[in-house]
Amino acid sequence: MQDQEYKDMFKIEALELLSDLEAKLLEMKEGYDDIEQINSTFRILHTIKGTGSMFGFNDISDFAHNLETAFDFVRNKKVNITNDLINLTLTASDHMKTMLDAGDENKADNDFISEEILTALNELVPLIEDSPEKHDTKTAGILKSVSEDASSSDMTYRIRFRPSVDIFTTGTNPLLLLKELRGFGECDIIAHIDRIPLLNEYDHKACYTDWDIILTTKKSLDEVRDIFIFVEDSSEVDIDIIDDGTILDKEPKRDKLGEILLDRGDITAENLVPILQKQDEKQKKIGELLVEQDVVSKSKISSALSEQKHIQKVRKKKSGSVLASSVRVPAEKLDKLVNLVGEMVTVQERLSQLAVYEDIPELTSIAENIENLTDGLRDNTMSIRMVQFGITFTGFKRLVHDLSKDLEKNIVLITDGVETELDKTVIEKLNEPLVHILRNSIDHGIESKETRESAGKSSQGTILLSAEHSGAYVLISVSDDGAGLDPDVIYKKAIEKEIIAPGTEMTPKEILQLIFSPGFSTAKKVTDVSGRGVGMDVVKKSVEALRGSVEIDSDKGKGTTVTLKLPLTLAIIEGFLVEMEGDKFILPLSSVEECVELSQENVDRAQGWDFLNVRGELVPYIRLRKSFDIQSDPPEMEHVVITGVDGQRIGVVVDRVIGSHQTVIKPLGRAMKHSEDVSGATILGDGTVALILNLDKLVKAA
Repeated sequence: MQDQEYKDMFKIEALELLSDLEAKLLEMKEGYDDIEQINSTFRILHTIKGTGSMFGFNDISDFAHNLETAFDFVRNKKVNITNDLINLTLTASDHMKTMLDAGDENKADNDFISEEILTALNELVPLIEDSPEKHDTKTAGILKSVSEDASSSDMTYRIRFRPSVDIFTTGTNPLLLLKELRGFGECDIIAHIDRIPLLNEYDHKACYTDWDIILTTKKSLDEVRDIFIFVEDSSEVDIDIIDDGTILDKEPKRDKLGEILLDRGDITAENLVPILQKQDEKQKKIGELLVEQDVVSKSKISSALSEQKHIQKVRKKKSGSVLASSVRVPAEKLDKLVNLVGEMVTVQERLSQLAVYEDIPELTSIAENIENLTDGLRDNTMSIRMVQFGITFTGFKRLVHDLSKDLEKNIVLITDGVETELDKTVIEKLNEPLVHILRNSIDHGIESKETRESAGKSSQGTILLSAEHSGAYVLISVSDDGAGLDPDVIYKKAIEKEIIAPGTEMTPKEILQLIFSPGFSTAKKVTDVSGRGVGMDVVKKSVEALRGSVEIDSDKGKGTTVTLKLPLTLAIIEGFLVEMEGDKFILPLSSVEECVELSQENVDRAQGWDFLNVRGELVPYIRLRKSFDIQSDPPEMEHVVITGVDGQRIGVVVDRVIGSHQTVIKPLGRAMKHSEDVSGATILGDGTVALILNLDKLVKAA
């Protein structure tokens, strides 16, 4: 059982590594020479190879080894980055994902595909080794012990690097290795020059210096060891873990100079005890006495003192801040937690109502405390569900890369708003509509290279995928600099497909919205990418199912922008509770701007028009009584809830305004699943049900 848990853990980490690999490959292009990025790509493949072998995924380990060797040639400048190599490595990444999912199933098919990919790779990068590199079992064991914590905790390593004397003759510069280590985190480096001979014996081609390095980083032992991967056979490289995030806390003596020297093996306990006794007599520092007694060299004392200061600095940093840690939790458990919080919110509302009704001070005080605790629990739980939208960007970059290659177009995807957070459920359901939009931009929007150049544009088309917060919503936009949409063509096509009647008067913006009609397509032929008239219809339905809306703007010849407006969360929202003929309704509080009274005098003054003068501004309004066909007479004094819908102020006339309400969204039953005016329901504190209104649909219907 434990072995299976380790294997499952490897699968998760391997998928994350492959996602990182894909992102780095998509940033590369023909002639790419960013050595740091290439090294990073190499290290990902090396990690997959090493950990795959360690957890029993030998087929993946062997396969990754060949890819690693290919990028070894690249980083040693024996082979250049080419589009063919990038595309083949992306294919190999996809294949490794398939191998992870399949396990021992379809092994023969997977082996055949692996052989095909490696054959193609061997044509691009010759001389790839046939046999996988043998791994040190001790190293594998260390990797296993620290791999779980390396990504979340700061690791502190002691590295003793003694390069071979002839390292310069192999074309390796040790200083570049040290520079790369510095880039990993907080790093202290001490050079030992004891081996440097007198001038008459000095060889300028030889390296006489060795180094002690103390490094604190989030990098794993495997990644640190990779720095020395090409010199470890000819040089002495010892890497010890000083702290994995817990050792320094458990062993407070680790920052004492004598303990450090013992731990390094620079002195023995037999040497140290007499020195400690003399220290009390002579009142000198232990380092000075050790040098005086010729027990240890001055450079080793300097190195140990550097480690001592580094450890003290790390300990001070840890004591002054809370180290964040992360735990992987199955999505089902998180969803269950959100449901429980939702039920707790409902119970809290019942308690608050009871406290008001009974008018008992002690009960009111308890209800207020419970309300504060529930608010905090709700907000914290909702924040756990929020994930960065940027996690989906890599997949979309791959989509643009593959489709532009298939259609022989030069297209680049630019992303903005990587850190914008959105409910995980929204992100999961957003993938399909965004894929449709991007495919349309690539196939229909961006012109061919020749057409763009003849129009005076750059031969490279650009698609911008961006995300930003806007109140309680997130705006996600896909913009391209392609041919744009022609309203005249769309209008004629809509008449041809009998979507609208001939002679229908429409504004250019309304015409553009016709592309979301079922079966609508302006494509002259059906391709593998688009042209069947289902893409944008799916987009609209998917977004509206998420209680969002979609808008399109286009400038003929310059490009098109599709904007999705989506709620931050689908579970619990702040609502505005209103009443109509004894029934309760919820409006999203984020859309409510103000409330005003509507008297019969106001109605008479409008002379039959549904407009209200609000401080000199005419605001149109809709009546819920009319929308829901309520036949009874309204009260003498009605209320108008002024809301913001699509940038316009629209009033909603109700009988009575109750106030804000924490709304736990419940899905509608089968009987109301086709209702467009209502987006959900909630249970109030008294046990009654209130419908959540879809303002966009209500306004359009009116």
